Amino acid sequence: MPEADMDDADEEEMPLSLRLSIADTLTLGNATCGFMAVYFTTTGILIPHLTGSDEATGMARHSAATAVILMLCAAVFDLFDGLVARKLRSSPMGAELDNLSDLISFGLAPAYFVLVYGMVADDAHQRVAAVGGIVVLLAVVLRLARFSCVTLKDGTFQGMPSPFGALTVVSIVLLELPFFATLLAVLGTAWLMVSRVEYPKPRGRLAGAMLGWIVLSMGLLVGWAFDAPSAQLLLQTGCALQLVMGAVIPLFATARRVNNFRDNRREARAAQLP
Repeated sequence: MPEADMDDADEEEMPLSLRLSIADTLTLGNATCGFMAVYFTTTGILIPHLTGSDEATGMARHSAATAVILMLCAAVFDLFDGLVARKLRSSPMGAELDNLSDLISFGLAPAYFVLVYGMVADDAHQRVAAVGGIVVLLAVVLRLARFSCVTLKDGTFQGMPSPFGALTVVSIVLLELPFFATLLAVLGTAWLMVSRVEYPKPRGRLAGAMLGWIVLSMGLLVGWAFDAPSAQLLLQTGCALQLVMGAVIPLFATARRVNNFRDNRREARAAQLP
């Protein structure tokens, strides 16, 4: 083959870095869910409130449930794209795609949810809620940037993972607490995302438990959206459990670290004995 023809063939071949893997496709599903969560928050909650629609209350409930379900779907995509990438492969741009998708679904979407809450809630303050939304967004940006730069020991995250943080933020809003209590809880969640508190990675049984919790949360949201009997109480119970898990799960990682430290000390003492 002439040399010129060989050069043309090389140029026509798609670069390896632009080939999407199955894991990358799941990651793009994550980004799509995040964008659609913003769409439903806008069209079903914000616009009816601004226009004074008579159906604003019902639309807001259905749209809020849909937006949060989409964030839960984004968390499912985020869970499975990592599992698929470990089992099969990911493209060279897989890590960048994952961070960008997480920023949309677990940074922009929950921050916008907080902002809109500050505009439609009776006792809310729009500008203060905007500050809370900005803090959530920046916390996710800083967390994702740190995750890309810092190498941690296998099996743990430093700070609350952004999917868990996003679901905790929307759970706080759905609890319908007084405005400033809601704001303080949202700011506390943002701090946990950028803190050095250790959270275990969702692998094995923990991944299965997380998936089961997401499915249960979706069921609670559907029941709440369609005003099922006791749906409000069940939803508030689920949201409260989300907050409790956010506070309790790090204790398991801390306990494991303490146990490892004790085991290392015992081994060191045993090695010093004659």
